[in-house]
Amino acid sequence: MNRSLSELEIIQNPALGAYLLWRFGVSYQASDGRQAPFHLFFLVLPLVLHRHTLSKISSTQRASGLALFAAKLAEERENLMAIHNRTLSLRRLSLQSLAMGADHRLLSISATDATVRANTADERFRVPTLPDRLTSLARAPEKLGYWCSQFSLHQIAKTLMVDF
Repeated sequence: MNRSLSELEIIQNPALGAYLLWRFGVSYQASDGRQAPFHLFFLVLPLVLHRHTLSKISSTQRASGLALFAAKLAEERENLMAIHNRTLSLRRLSLQSLAMGADHRLLSISATDATVRANTADERFRVPTLPDRLTSLARAPEKLGYWCSQFSLHQIAKTLMVDF
């Protein structure tokens, strides 16, 4: 049986999700080594796998921050309000991606303090190279990780109008 995958199956798969979550975690940890709260990993895929939101992330400079990104998204208020529902819709994919990331040692989940550590690459770990058409998809979690590392969980939830 040779069945070709749909675009949805190609983009919304746990392997790509694990990679995107890992990039988010690495960027989050880069500034001061703190591990990202477990809850934040549920925001990444709903933000970067949504074309309109991805374009807003891509067009916002890293130094501009989460507040400017949210302001751009809120130009059409329903886009900002939809994040919470997309987070719920993609909860299963986020969980599968976290599990795959943990299984393949990209991520380490701490049940003690509800954080996730993105394991950094060593000489045995080869960082995959994505095709050019997916480059913006790979860069978006890095910006999100940096932006989120600058705020508390409460501030992020308030800015993006989500509940944890």
